[in-house]
Amino acid sequence: MSSSTIRRKVQAIKKKKLKAQKVVSLADYRELTIESSVKNILVVDDDPIVLSALKRVLDGQRGYRVVVARDGVELTECLETTRFHMCIMDVHLPWIDGYELCRLIKSHPRYVSLPLILVTSLTSSEDMKKGYECGCDDILIKPFDMNFIVDTVDRTLCS
Repeated sequence: MSSSTIRRKVQAIKKKKLKAQKVVSLADYRELTIESSVKNILVVDDDPIVLSALKRVLDGQRGYRVVVARDGVELTECLETTRFHMCIMDVHLPWIDGYELCRLIKSHPRYVSLPLILVTSLTSSEDMKKGYECGCDDILIKPFDMNFIVDTVDRTLCS
């Protein structure tokens, strides 16, 4: 949830309470705090099976809010509308690869500290080096174990 969304909700509550000549209750603000504590994760992959699996595991088992994108264009649209706590991105994407996208994201002042995990089937030391040089925080190798991904996401978001 973006700060502007929270601001709009707070303003709506304030307006409603002022209309009724009541003091704003703590319960109203607790609800806002609970909603804002949910971690948003952007998953970018052109494989619908991977998108579905990651969304199901992270949304369902861990309670994260997962937004999916299929390419760099959808990724940029998502970044414009939502504040994310993490991005998980495939290396092989249409139009622009994950390395270049990672480099672009990490070069932007707003996203320089956004944890970014690359997912790839490339396992050579050159590919690993390329991933870390572009600014990713971690690399997961396909095929991957869903429990390992959940552990990696939890560890990254809690550090």
